[in-house]
Amino acid sequence: MNTATIATPSNVTSFTQNLKIPQPKQQTTKEAIAANVQALIEHLEQGHSEGLTAYLTAMGRFHTYSFGNILEIARQRPNATRVAGLYAWNQLGRKVKKGERGIRILAPVIGVRRKKDAEAEKDIRTQNQAVLVGFRSAYVFDVSQTEGKDLPELSERVTGNVGEYSERLLDFISAQGIQLEFNESIAPALGMSYGSRIAVLPGQEAAEEFSTLVHELAHEMLHKAERRTATTKTRRETEAEAIAFVVGTTIGLSTGRASADYIHLYHGNAALLTESLEVIQKTSAVILSALESNTAVASSESSLAEAS
Repeated sequence: MNTATIATPSNVTSFTQNLKIPQPKQQTTKEAIAANVQALIEHLEQGHSEGLTAYLTAMGRFHTYSFGNILEIARQRPNATRVAGLYAWNQLGRKVKKGERGIRILAPVIGVRRKKDAEAEKDIRTQNQAVLVGFRSAYVFDVSQTEGKDLPELSERVTGNVGEYSERLLDFISAQGIQLEFNESIAPALGMSYGSRIAVLPGQEAAEEFSTLVHELAHEMLHKAERRTATTKTRRETEAEAIAFVVGTTIGLSTGRASADYIHLYHGNAALLTESLEVIQKTSAVILSALESNTAVASSESSLAEAS
């Protein structure tokens, strides 16, 4: 009777090695950056998310106040974050709490200047011209003085495990001579860049804080010299958030549509991002080089700063 030899684990290993099965090619940092930029472009081309649409609809009910009224609001209620009149709050499903005192501001009084019949007949478009008659006292209330339905928020958040990348990012920021502080007074902003100084709102989740730091670091690297005066705020915010998206996604964080919503909030779009493609790729590569300095990702290219 014929007998068969059963392959042992070592036989199997030797056999598969002889086959020389190709291993998946490791993605280089340059390729990862390009792929993640493309993913962000696709997010932007999809338009506003439902969460952003709801947020913009709600925020549209808040007025933009004059500088004088902003000072008045700050003087009367220093901790105010979002103010509106009674009607606006009611439209948002909120009521002013009983006993709350309104914040006094000055509201313009608009009248109509009527032209004489002979003048009006010359140009019918200017028969009744709106003019500023004066100002009157009006009262607004901060969100903390109201109760009811929650205001829509940008629901997407950055999530994931930052691991040792957080410490490496902090080391890189320090190495650039940038001072870092955690300051509650910048709320509702998550981060602020002041030129060689970054302020971050404390209490953020680790992944969100990492993304905030990269965003503000991008501002420090790109927008604190002559380039600031040569670019619009929309472009600056698009570039900074695109870099935060690329860096975060490359190290394994999940951003969802958070970055796309942020860019849309500042009226950015895919076309504008594409125009800044080179600076986004190069800056992302420099930051990733610092984060991945001891890993295979960093060693895959001789000069990540030349990524394009």
